[in-house]
Amino acid sequence: QVQLVESGGGLVQPGGSLRLSCTASGNIFSGMNWYRQAPGKQRELVAGVTTGGIKNYADSVKGRFTISSVNKNTVYLQMNNLKPEDTAVYYCYADYLGPTGVRDAWGKGTLVTVSS
Repeated sequence: QVQLVESGGGLVQPGGSLRLSCTASGNIFSGMNWYRQAPGKQRELVAGVTTGGIKNYADSVKGRFTISSVNKNTVYLQMNNLKPEDTAVYYCYADYLGPTGVRDAWGKGTLVTVSS
């Protein structure tokens, strides 16, 4: 079973930056994504990168967030020009090939708070 470990959350002022990291304990099948969930809202996709290097972003973060992979097991989410509406718990997601097929893995989440 692949496990995901996130780090890098914290408190930052509006306009500030944070970098989140996520490391998988095993091989990833198709890619790694970052999701977030704000209080009272549904979890939403923030950014993703496939094992082939294709990246995608939510419209709300385009131009401010950058996802990058340093190898097939670690991704970063560089978040610049943070806004209060970016406040949420950020979760890392990946799929992997298990003994019975493709399985999902989620991290425990890391809290990002944007406030003055």
